Amino acid sequence: MSVTANPEEGKRAFDLDRKYVFHSWSAQATLNPMVIAGAEGSYIWDYDGNRLLDFSSQLVYTNLGHQHPKIVAAIQEQAGRLATVAPQHAVAVRGEAAKRIIDVSNDNFTQVFFTGGGAEAVENAIRMARLHTGRRKVLSYYRSYHGNTSTAIAATGDSRRWPNEIAPDHVHFFGPFLYRSAFHATSEAEECQRALEYLEQTIVLQGPATIAAILMETVVGTAGIIPPPPGYLNGVRDLCDKHGIVMICDEVMAGFGRTGKWFAYQNYDVSPDLVTFAKGVNSGYIPVGGVIISEKIVATFQDRVFPGGLTYSGHPVAMASICAAIDAMHEEGTMEHATKIGQDAIGPALRGLAERHPIVGDVRGLGVFWGLDLVKNRDTREPALPYAAPLSFNGGDNAVAKAFAEAKKRGLLLFPAGNRLHVVPPCNVSASEVEAAMVILDEALTVADQYAN
Repeated sequence: MSVTANPEEGKRAFDLDRKYVFHSWSAQATLNPMVIAGAEGSYIWDYDGNRLLDFSSQLVYTNLGHQHPKIVAAIQEQAGRLATVAPQHAVAVRGEAAKRIIDVSNDNFTQVFFTGGGAEAVENAIRMARLHTGRRKVLSYYRSYHGNTSTAIAATGDSRRWPNEIAPDHVHFFGPFLYRSAFHATSEAEECQRALEYLEQTIVLQGPATIAAILMETVVGTAGIIPPPPGYLNGVRDLCDKHGIVMICDEVMAGFGRTGKWFAYQNYDVSPDLVTFAKGVNSGYIPVGGVIISEKIVATFQDRVFPGGLTYSGHPVAMASICAAIDAMHEEGTMEHATKIGQDAIGPALRGLAERHPIVGDVRGLGVFWGLDLVKNRDTREPALPYAAPLSFNGGDNAVAKAFAEAKKRGLLLFPAGNRLHVVPPCNVSASEVEAAMVILDEALTVADQYAN
């Protein structure tokens, strides 16, 4: 890959951005965004010629890395052949994309509703569940993020929900999280049992006949990268079956190789009723998302109109990118590679760093989906940043911001969130790239250790 410095063009791009672009989740006056000049594989670079390993996968979506030639070619070919078709018409590429998704899903799924992204997918999955059951309430984790449309942000548990609570009938509960257990558990088995008992009490006290759905990120993403303990999702499935509740797994971040499986729920031998997806389905090259729908919920709308639709649902260029991405994952053994690189390289390296650095309290993850929980004190587990602290992309005097900045200065881009650093490279990252990243992360954590006591 050729990286050529062009500071003048970089300044022009920065000035255009700061004058005309309104950024999300930000106070506009203090922004200092990195200006990206190009990207390829696991790398991005700026206009000053600085090349960085992208272990953020941007917003955890470049599952096949940047500029994958098969996806780019499919986008170009489809744009040249048929650039757009309204959703009420049929087009072969949309059916091909849906078939590919169904083929890698569990056997109970039969159809796909396409959206423009993950939040719209969650929005429509909740709508389907409410119409299917005739109930209104949706239960979801406190530690969760489901998107920033009205219903999706109300279902979100983390603090981004607070200024956006405009949709009714949402109830939050504690999911299992042994490191910061709400249930005083001392083992994974104990955490699982107590979390399920608490969830059943919540269902009973809310009124089972009022609850349409339980919505969960199969592996919690931005709110902490928290894999559920063995047996938990199966227990939720049993509670849903017992009370006639729809089980929705949000796989927007965890799906399509991120955990080493096509879908994270496949790690746990469970079948939800609805699955939301986006991001990794096409590595984010074209905005797209959707809902994978089980046969029993499809049946609800055979003779009943589904009252929802989107102008760009199943957009042909996005569909072509999905087909190319899924074909590439099959051809390149992406699931197997993500599993192996997580087990053999990323996980052991991160656990080794945790042993050497007092700022690291916990390491969690699987596949290419990992998080470091940074703490002020390992014994008390006090987080390095308070709850609801802003994302640390733009500096600050704290462990997360310092570690992020030091890693970036040395050529590694991570994803900071709360008191955590998320290590989320592409699914096809190489062992040598992981090794190089861990050397940089070691140096960055050494600087951040000053914040531990």
